[in-house]
Amino acid sequence: MQTPTIYRDLGISDEVASVCESVLAGLRDRFFEIDRVAEYNQAKVLLAMKKNRVDAACLTGTTGYGHDDKGRDTLERVWADVFHTEAALVRPHLTCGTHALAVALSANLLPGDELLSPVGKPYDTLEEVIGIRPSPCSLAENGVSYRQVDLTPDGGFDYPAIAAAINERTKLVTIQRSKGYQMRPTFSVKQIGELIAFVKAQKPGLTVMVDNCYGEFTEEIEPSDVGADMVVGSLIKNPGGGMAPIGGYIAGSNACVQRCHYRLTAPGVGQDVGASISVMRDLYQGFFLSPTVTASALKGAVFAAKLYESLGFRVVPDSTESRHDIIQSIELGSPEAMVAFAEGIQAAAPVDSYVAPVPSPIPGYADEVVMAAGAFVQGSSIELSADGPIRPPYAIYFQGGLTFPHAKLGVMYSLQKLYEKGLVTLDEKTL
Repeated sequence: MQTPTIYRDLGISDEVASVCESVLAGLRDRFFEIDRVAEYNQAKVLLAMKKNRVDAACLTGTTGYGHDDKGRDTLERVWADVFHTEAALVRPHLTCGTHALAVALSANLLPGDELLSPVGKPYDTLEEVIGIRPSPCSLAENGVSYRQVDLTPDGGFDYPAIAAAINERTKLVTIQRSKGYQMRPTFSVKQIGELIAFVKAQKPGLTVMVDNCYGEFTEEIEPSDVGADMVVGSLIKNPGGGMAPIGGYIAGSNACVQRCHYRLTAPGVGQDVGASISVMRDLYQGFFLSPTVTASALKGAVFAAKLYESLGFRVVPDSTESRHDIIQSIELGSPEAMVAFAEGIQAAAPVDSYVAPVPSPIPGYADEVVMAAGAFVQGSSIELSADGPIRPPYAIYFQGGLTFPHAKLGVMYSLQKLYEKGLVTLDEKTL
């Protein structure tokens, strides 16, 4: 095929464009199913906004203490209805997903309690929160112990080992839905529900928290629909729809969420303070857009999976598997290939496209990380981005795309950079 002039203007070669277009031709059925789920979730969000009578007054903010903040309080009721929970905490004062998780954990664990992860190692930034890597103010420093059960070699739950790990001190079970920086499958909501039922059968009264980051609106149901006491995430990922400039959420039972309010603000103060300043319009509009924005990111992930598996790379998940988050893992095999891929994603960015990603230390991570994220909101991984720790097996984690055309261009740019550097060959078979 002839490359459209605009591709040439962007620096994408005929060879790369030809490979990408041939891959896309076989993805129509996958994209149709993604759009079907998006429509369902769009209706779910609309229903919650109608039920809670969102009006123009909700879009304005408050200052100072934030008493009687109608927009803030209504938004939290909207979230609770969408996630089918008793309560929700949705605040710009939660600075990131890690902060939201830290609040949820520290609010619901006391000295002497034990935290159990039945899904193996948590995401890198939680290691210091828990105290796996020593840090001031960690759970370990405050007398909370930690235990984990690794996944089976095929990425499943080791049920006998989980049962053996639950003891009289086990208070809270944390389940990380997405893969983090691991080449493992992301768990479906159905799988999470089965695990929740199992651990609660071992010890009734256990609190279960699900780290829902990157998974919101990829399915018709959420972990809170299958027994999770708390679901936690970031507003600069899926549920912020690319509009939220900051924030996080915790949705769950009244008892758990109230403790989170007290931890975020102060005991006895709780949910009644926290001025929303001027972000309410962005939080409402972002949440409304999030089902379709998430769908765009999912299409980009499926396209990346299909393209790179056709070139011989290991990808998780592959292009035929069902999707339960927006992250696409691609095992590139070398630091050089990781950097080249990141350069491609950065070159496709609308902001800072001229910047060259360089592996660097980042707070909260044990290894140097290469990161491409030329976003309108700093660090927003629902926008086009890619990152990964510089360690074997040298995998890059690609996610985001506010629109599918942008996600597509980002994937094309990533291949272009690898091709230019001689790190991938486009032979007659791929062409």
